[in-house]
Amino acid sequence: MIVDITHSLQQPNTSKGVTGGLPQLIEPMARAAVAVGADGLFLETHQDPSVAKSDGANMLRLDLLEGLLTRLAALRQAVNQL
Repeated sequence: MIVDITHSLQQPNTSKGVTGGLPQLIEPMARAAVAVGADGLFLETHQDPSVAKSDGANMLRLDLLEGLLTRLAALRQAVNQL
């Protein structure tokens, strides 16, 4: 099972006519997916999501990716030991 984290946090049209997002929930949702045994995660990243051509509101800043993946790998290892 692959979980599409960032699109799952996308919010339908805002008053400005573009979609919004909840990037602050990327890590909690990814951790939940790993904890229940997801085989993979889909995450959109960008160096500066505020200037991304699409879906910027629900992207993970690229500089946060390595730390997130490190924490998720540790969680996966712990889950696999159960």
